[in-house]
Amino acid sequence: MTAQLKKQPAVPSGGVNYLPRRIFGWYGRLEILLFRSDYSCSYHGAFENLKKSEFYDTKPGPADNNESTTVGVKVATTYKAGSIMVNQRQRGNPLLKFIRNVPWEFGEIVPDYVMGHTCCALFLSLRYHNLNPQYIHDRLKDLGKQYELRILLVQVDVKDPYIPIKELTKICLLADLTLLLAWSDHEAGKMIETYKVFEHKPPDLIMEKQEKSSFTQISDALTSIKSVNRTDALTLMSNFQTLQHIFEATEEALSLCPGIGPLKAKRLYRVLHDSFRKETHPSKKKLCD
Repeated sequence: MTAQLKKQPAVPSGGVNYLPRRIFGWYGRLEILLFRSDYSCSYHGAFENLKKSEFYDTKPGPADNNESTTVGVKVATTYKAGSIMVNQRQRGNPLLKFIRNVPWEFGEIVPDYVMGHTCCALFLSLRYHNLNPQYIHDRLKDLGKQYELRILLVQVDVKDPYIPIKELTKICLLADLTLLLAWSDHEAGKMIETYKVFEHKPPDLIMEKQEKSSFTQISDALTSIKSVNRTDALTLMSNFQTLQHIFEATEEALSLCPGIGPLKAKRLYRVLHDSFRKETHPSKKKLCD
């Protein structure tokens, strides 16, 4: 190896493109490859030559510490689909026992829980908050503006929670957090679990329902009256055309509709014209006076 190095021509001193002779000191053959007679090559050219050589290995090196392990518990630093990521701070939290329908694992994450690519949660006990009010501010500084849906899960474990909850509500408004209150470990665990279960669910359950047609709305209103069915509602609409005309119709006019009859007509008329306020009996009124 030494002989090969001695045969190389002297490297000119100075110059913008000059490369130190011992920049790679572990293999002489590698130095010969990089510092051949073409001294005008740039850094980019030198490394291009290295990639073309037999010494360049395209196989990836050792894996990063994206996934490390501790005793009996798998730890991951990145989000994993299908699993709830749990911060090491939460080790020993009783709510973890109640996350049963989805897997969870400890990970090197900033929030306490990660339930999706854009969803995370910070856990806070009111008892701990009363002792360490600065804790939540420090955690929010570390979290920054990460994640779109940011949840502050507060466990109510003090007798008088109203004042600290009021303070935390202000913090949530300023820090763009969603405040959730849990009164037990079981309830807190189920909240975290539910966010994971509904991670890829469509928002149909919480979306506003499409407005029904006017006929359907009138039919629903009329059928809420005892003994009036949908056929009767259709008959009334066919005969009177509008709900206003049904209100203005007399009891006799209602009874003339097919399938209505005197009993249904009387009941319908009473519902449409009776006062919503229950009148006080005269004897009770005297007692009140």
